[in-house]
Amino acid sequence: MASTAAGKQRIPKVAKVKNKAPAEVQITAEQLLREAKERELELLPPPPKQKITDEEELNDYKLRKRKGFEDNIRKNRTVISNWIKYAQWEESLKEIQRARSIYERALDVDHRNITLWLKYAEMEMKSRQVNHARNIWDRAITILPRVNQFWYKYTYMEEMLGNVAGCRQVFERWMEWEPEEQAWHSYINFELRYKEVDKGRTIYERYILLLMVKNWIKYARFEEKHGYIAHGRKVYERAVEFFGEDHVDENLFVAFARFEETQKEFERVRVIYKYALDRIPKHQAQELFKNYTMFEKKFGDRRGIEDVIVNKRRFQYEEEVKANPHNYDAWFDYLRLVESDADPDTVREVYERAIANMPPIQEKRHWRRYIYLWINYALYEELEVKDPERTRQVYQACLDLIPHKKFTFAKIWLLYAQFEIRQKNLQGARKVMGTAIGKCPKNKLLKGYIELELQLREFDRCRKLYEKYLEYTPENCTTWIKFAELETILGDVERSRAIFELAIGQPRLDMPEVLWKSYIDFEIEQEEFDNTRNLYKRLLQRTQHVKVWISFAKFELSIEGPERLQKCRQIFEEANKGMRSCEEKEERLMLLESWRDYEIDFGSDTTRDRVRKLLPEKVKKRRKLTAEDGSDAGWEEYYDYIFPEDAANQPNLKLLAMAKMWKRQQVEIEDTNEDMDEDMDEETGENTEKGQTPEDKTTSPSASPSRSNEASTPPPADQAENGTDKDPAMETEPQKTYDDRDDDNNSSSSSSSSSSSSESDSDDGGEKKEKESRGNDKEKESRGNDREKESRGNDGEKESRGNDREKESRGNDREKESRGNDKDKESRGNDKEKESRGSDEEKD
Repeated sequence: MASTAAGKQRIPKVAKVKNKAPAEVQITAEQLLREAKERELELLPPPPKQKITDEEELNDYKLRKRKGFEDNIRKNRTVISNWIKYAQWEESLKEIQRARSIYERALDVDHRNITLWLKYAEMEMKSRQVNHARNIWDRAITILPRVNQFWYKYTYMEEMLGNVAGCRQVFERWMEWEPEEQAWHSYINFELRYKEVDKGRTIYERYILLLMVKNWIKYARFEEKHGYIAHGRKVYERAVEFFGEDHVDENLFVAFARFEETQKEFERVRVIYKYALDRIPKHQAQELFKNYTMFEKKFGDRRGIEDVIVNKRRFQYEEEVKANPHNYDAWFDYLRLVESDADPDTVREVYERAIANMPPIQEKRHWRRYIYLWINYALYEELEVKDPERTRQVYQACLDLIPHKKFTFAKIWLLYAQFEIRQKNLQGARKVMGTAIGKCPKNKLLKGYIELELQLREFDRCRKLYEKYLEYTPENCTTWIKFAELETILGDVERSRAIFELAIGQPRLDMPEVLWKSYIDFEIEQEEFDNTRNLYKRLLQRTQHVKVWISFAKFELSIEGPERLQKCRQIFEEANKGMRSCEEKEERLMLLESWRDYEIDFGSDTTRDRVRKLLPEKVKKRRKLTAEDGSDAGWEEYYDYIFPEDAANQPNLKLLAMAKMWKRQQVEIEDTNEDMDEDMDEETGENTEKGQTPEDKTTSPSASPSRSNEASTPPPADQAENGTDKDPAMETEPQKTYDDRDDDNNSSSSSSSSSSSSESDSDDGGEKKEKESRGNDKEKESRGNDREKESRGNDGEKESRGNDREKESRGNDREKESRGNDKDKESRGNDKEKESRGSDEEKD
């Protein structure tokens, strides 16, 4: 146990902080650091300086230091910093031979370490061992020829020593490795420092072979700087030839143009820019365009500036059409530009290039834009160049190119025919249109040919063309109408009517309503009203459209006659009867609204009320929506129209209306009951003030239980007629049937019977009190009757009210019976007491 206890480590106790509130004076980390610096807590005292007094101590010191360096090297030979520190320490002791030995040992470990070679060579140069330094640089550039730092140091050393030939020799060895750009410039600057321009030119000749444009530009600027203008121009020309059109660069042309601009050779500059713009892609020539524009603004005229802009846009369009030859919009823009500022041969060349790009697929949608190239080409030849023969060739070539068996373009045929007419070649125009109709008959072609003959007043030809047209498309109503209009214009009414009859007899028509309307308008213009009525009737046999009925009614109204109003009203009535089975309620509503407007203008109050009663009620409804996949898509609100004639045949609609009315009247009943309770409370307070006891109130015929039950359960008719006096408890019993016909009579008869019974039992002494109570009762009964009349609005409300009161009276039947018996006994005792009092007063 002791050993176990000893083996356990004791956990130190954690001091409990009693006061956890922040200190009044807060100490920051910045303050702690500042105090530590002020007190110099982190500064260590410098080691004591050791003074060596004799050679033996020096040897001991050297031995100790060398042993430490060797130990470090032995621990990790790859850490070059240990070798460098060791060698620098030996160098500080002027032990050059030892330091050289250390560097050589280090190079055996890592001969590719650049720092090691640099430190080794610097040591030799400091100790003025030039040959040793040359030996080290030669070894370094031989082992690591791509390290430019060695070459720079080596050439700098030779130049500082004045060994120009040796330095040039080192540069030549360096240039054999084709170093970076800065190395060539260093070599050239070295030669220029010694005024060796020819040798610098020779170096440039080798330098430009590195296939970089900027090297050529630097070479040319070198020649220009030293005054050799001809040599500079020759360098630029050689550069343009050297790179050719495949590897051309805009920077070369910009530099060449600026060179010529400084030499005041403006024409050469303009030629250079134009040559470059014709050969460089647009996206690579932004700087070239910019410089060309600036040059023209500085040294050119207005025509030159416009040429620059036109050339820029032309170059842009050329790039677009090269990228996509079937981009006809780009061709249109290009042609518009060329037409504005070019000779006809150039424009024709561009047009020929454009129309050579036929659509790859024989589908009309791909040919729609392409065909306008031919149209513009033909119009250009006709209007601008004034060459009719070439225009005819363009039209003919275009028509030969279009695959007419698959599709055609009526526009090109019509333009060709119109061109021939402008050339006064009528036979040629007719031949063109005849060929078009024979190869590919189309509506537009036939219409255009008919319009052409109409302009020429060739009506017989128009008739033949209309016949051909109707043989081709007998369902085209517009053609029938135009044919009939032509005959009408020519004065042949019977022929026109026959055409209309043939038209409406066709089994299939694209727009029959337009055809019927034209036929009806034709008969109205001819003032054949009987024929018009027959047409309307024939049309109504085919369709029951609301607009036909309305048009028929307006037609009858427009005819002057004594019976026009009656006929118009009769048509509206027939239309209303015929459209009762119509599913489109909006059309039926449109008819009724038109009828209403007619009655407002021409009808009487009776007819207006009649039509107003036929108007529907607008109802908002909801219907369930279903998505395409069959899922529930929610509910949608829509408006429906309920016509009174349809509502009478649908009991569900009547039941719904009664339910809504019952709900609305329930609210009114609740408000009425609250008012009656307040009135009863007020009457009770008044009776108390007058001295009437509760026993007297029970004898009054208008007691609250009986009166409240009278409103809901009126007594049977035989009791009201006989006027018998009933017990209050018996009067409150619920009735199984509810009749609202004699509510007022029942209430008045019950009140009169109760009042007569009370008068017969009372004596003269109690007549005053009975009269007062009777007056109050009558006033209460009149109020109750008034409220009953207000609340008694319709059958549904009465039934619901009677049922509610029956339920209330059934729940309290027993309580009311017992209470009524007690009150009956009390009233009898009071009556006897009153009789005795009355006899005593008579005796007195």
